[in-house]
Amino acid sequence: MTEHTTANGAGTRADNWGRWGDGDERGAANLLTPEAVRTAAGTVREGRVLSLSLPIRGATSSRAPQTVPHLPGRPLPQHFMSVDGADYCAGARRMHGEIGVADDALILSHHGTTTHIDALSHMWRGDTLYNGHPANRVRSYGATRCGIEKAGPIVARGVLFDVAGHLGVPHLDESVRIGADLLRATAQAQDIEMRPGDVAVVRTGWPTVYDTDRARYQAGQPGLTHDGGLWLARHDITAVACDNAGIGALAMDGTFDAGPDEDLHLLLLWKFGIYLVEMVWLEELAATGRHDFLFLAAPLAVEGGTGSAVNPVAVL
Repeated sequence: MTEHTTANGAGTRADNWGRWGDGDERGAANLLTPEAVRTAAGTVREGRVLSLSLPIRGATSSRAPQTVPHLPGRPLPQHFMSVDGADYCAGARRMHGEIGVADDALILSHHGTTTHIDALSHMWRGDTLYNGHPANRVRSYGATRCGIEKAGPIVARGVLFDVAGHLGVPHLDESVRIGADLLRATAQAQDIEMRPGDVAVVRTGWPTVYDTDRARYQAGQPGLTHDGGLWLARHDITAVACDNAGIGALAMDGTFDAGPDEDLHLLLLWKFGIYLVEMVWLEELAATGRHDFLFLAAPLAVEGGTGSAVNPVAVL
């Protein structure tokens, strides 16, 4: 791919291929230099910590997983006890008195079912991953290039684009498409200044629809457009986090309403190496009125993983 930059390396860049070397597999995580992390830590003024994650409710014999927002047709989380606490406790009491212990196991397909981060190996075009790595190395054994373990922890300055709040609604309508103009207007109204290495956090309010109308939630969804994503990417961000299911908008049949040339995952993951954190929970954060904060998200170091469940944290 071809790279175009301004004098300071941002603004008109068409992609990040080759920017950090031909062998790079971390993408925009390279922007998280020690200086950027120290600057991000400077946003902490209160010391208050908020989780931005949806809960994981898994069970083998109940409807508990279905009470959390998710996309249809995806395997729901299964959580069960691998060592039954009651049985073990009974034996332990006979041997040691009042001692109890339990182990558990979790089976999780995180894409579309819970708060997660996409690896750079999650999507590609043709036979090539981000930065020109071969896509034929992504198979059932895992991704030997650009797996989630290459990302490392995301410690960055988070900036909240509360689009729903800017428009004065509890949640956006499913027909709303968040383009560059709407992002600019939100940034101006909420006094947001983007800096290299930031995580752009976009609130639509859409998860709140799930409790009142699950069928509506699982059909179309509001989200970013291609030009909105490109506007963010050209601000040299590390990641985009959004409270909808797929960062980009979904058509009423639940599919992305853009072709390959305007697919938001291909634009951000494949071209720019920008990580996507999907299905975050932003209601408490929005209520604080804060638009800059320390953003923390540490993916599980799953070797060859195309993503990982994650519990993003905002430190105010």
